[in-house]
Amino acid sequence: MYFIGIDLGTSAVKLLLMDEEGTVWNTVTEEYPICFPKPGWSEQNPSDWFEKTMAGLKKLTQGIDRSQIRAVSYSGQMHGLVALDEEDRVIRPAILWNDGRTGRETDWLNQEIGKEWLSEQTANIAFAGFTAPKILWMQHHEPELFRRIRKIMLPKDYVNYRLTGQFCTDYSDAAGTLLLDVRNRCWSEEMLRLCGISESILPRLCESFEQTGTLLPEIAAELGFPDTVFAAAGASDNAAAAVGNGIIGTGAEGTGEGTGHSPAAAGGCSLSLGTSGTILIPSSQFCPVPSNALHVFSHADGGWYMMGCMLSAASCWKWWTEQVLHTSDNDTEQAQIESLGHNRVFYLPYLMGERSPHNDPNARAAFIGMDASTTRADMNQAVLEGVLYGLRDSLEIARAQKNAPSFARICGGGAKSPLWKKLAANILGLPVEVPANEEGPAFGAAILAAVAGGAFPSVPAAVEKLCRVKETVLPEKPLVKAYEEGYETFRLLYPALKKVFEK
Repeated sequence: MYFIGIDLGTSAVKLLLMDEEGTVWNTVTEEYPICFPKPGWSEQNPSDWFEKTMAGLKKLTQGIDRSQIRAVSYSGQMHGLVALDEEDRVIRPAILWNDGRTGRETDWLNQEIGKEWLSEQTANIAFAGFTAPKILWMQHHEPELFRRIRKIMLPKDYVNYRLTGQFCTDYSDAAGTLLLDVRNRCWSEEMLRLCGISESILPRLCESFEQTGTLLPEIAAELGFPDTVFAAAGASDNAAAAVGNGIIGTGAEGTGEGTGHSPAAAGGCSLSLGTSGTILIPSSQFCPVPSNALHVFSHADGGWYMMGCMLSAASCWKWWTEQVLHTSDNDTEQAQIESLGHNRVFYLPYLMGERSPHNDPNARAAFIGMDASTTRADMNQAVLEGVLYGLRDSLEIARAQKNAPSFARICGGGAKSPLWKKLAANILGLPVEVPANEEGPAFGAAILAAVAGGAFPSVPAAVEKLCRVKETVLPEKPLVKAYEEGYETFRLLYPALKKVFEK
């Protein structure tokens, strides 16, 4: 049997074909454009997602026995607002997760409605990228379009709707809308009332591994797939990446095979160094964070997780090397870095503002500490270190909540850098494990498809068999001590510059 994971990212959809043994037979990536109509705005055409997904599915399954395809599932960029009218036409371009137009609505929710009230209703406070502030923005700025809304969807769920006709979402993605009562796993009636919408325009809630329907006959015929192919609800990109990393909160007892911890070992966190950066710590119990400095969302295994999210991670390195240094030779740039733990240059990684833990859309990137002896290598090193110091901020909040992870599993583009992995181990003070399969969210989505398709009885059982570790990077005591001192300096910088950022 074959299972397909569809990862709907910000710049491309990645598709992965896997069998029940976890062997990846093929991957395909199809890119689509992003539109920035105004400063701080970020939009996409949902039809591009569907068209590129269909093209990718055809390429992905060329040369295989398509009758053996059992199920598909999804991973997707979170928080995006997709609005449809009564004839299922897209009303306006989707407003994406990294769109910053909702500053006024976000401030109103947090300051006028109140963070405590929001936290009681949803376990979270408002962030500019969340879906609920986008709904309020449409109500305020596009009232005629707002009145036409008959369905509200998240990005991956729009693709599922086009493929299966099922109007549904999963709890992990719904948790990022600020409309879900995360503790009780249902839509918050009070938040819906506040946003001026009814539950009838919101999708049915499902578990990530739940069968939501089969491919529409015309879709199956166009693809050459059986019309019995199931679709699972799927998960948000971060939750799916955690599943692909074997980081779940309801995990089975591991076998301990291979390097490092068992495939479904408890006590770990998922560390992602992608366009954005996240540190995700799962829990089988609801785990509210009193300060709201971390997100509290539903996990794809039926549990929950707390997560710190930085808006810029590997994108900081991409910006620095390509836009400033005008090079894409990452190996050469990083090979110049030799003196770890002793860099006197610091970098604040807030290129697009910041989410966790500062929740400050005005924050900006900065280099601090340069002098006449500063080298190109020092600047390179500062960028790599600054991203990890920023993630350390979120890790320290989790540690204060008595939910400290004992190791990290890493994924994302930054995980391909041996130096960045070494820095992660020493700045976070955790063993960093590298999964044998580094496909991240697409692999996690395929695992959810395998559960929905009946190959495994549960997510923990699937993770136990399919997730393996190929390498472990251990912290080194002298470097851990040096970076402990460096972090103490780093954590002083944002508070010192906050009022500057406001101006």
